[in-house]
Amino acid sequence: MIELINIKKNFGKTEVLKNVSLMLDAGQCIGLIGPNACGKTTMIKAILSMVIPSEGKILFNGNNIIGDVAYKNHIGYMPQIGRYPENMSIRQVVNMIKNIRKYNSPIDEELWHAFGLDPVSDKKMSTLSGGTTQKVSATLAFLFNPDILILDEPTAGLDPLAAEVLRDKIIKEREKGKLILITSHLLNELDDLLTHVIFMQDGEIILHETIEDLYAGTGETKISKAINNLLKSIRK
Repeated sequence: MIELINIKKNFGKTEVLKNVSLMLDAGQCIGLIGPNACGKTTMIKAILSMVIPSEGKILFNGNNIIGDVAYKNHIGYMPQIGRYPENMSIRQVVNMIKNIRKYNSPIDEELWHAFGLDPVSDKKMSTLSGGTTQKVSATLAFLFNPDILILDEPTAGLDPLAAEVLRDKIIKEREKGKLILITSHLLNELDDLLTHVIFMQDGEIILHETIEDLYAGTGETKISKAINNLLKSIRK
């Protein structure tokens, strides 16, 4: 579905992505993990066409995404920190995005209702807690039934009940055959969600394999412990 071919990205003299090649397929729920400043955010922004690679190309269903404006309609993106017009209400923000997208098919309002946003929909964005803003971001990411979901630290700031609601939704969308890419530092929250894991370090892909292979290779049954064992073996 999405293929990254020899992607390099430099910011000045700093090489942030180093010859990254990946194939991300429909039906996969992939955990993108790694230390801070390892290149995760830059790679996500490249997939979203927010950053143009210095070298290489990114394909969606075999077609180069550069210059393909319609490609973004296939993606639902949940940023780590959502920023919206502060003087607008929740409902106004959602309606604005609906108008921008001009989406004619039925929308997915499951999270809108599950998060209980309707009773607070007239509240201004400037008055919302971080957790409620996250709920708005999650709702918008899933709203237009995208083929691809990119979720950046999706449970950050959510209370345990809301985090569980979002986890259940991710599992439902995974079972529909969508491609889901999740970044998270809370590895314990990724258990039972992922089909694959990608570990990045210093702008390079250190690991890209199925969860089954990760567990088999480390002898663990939890992602956090498996990655910890992997890091120990790399450092030896």
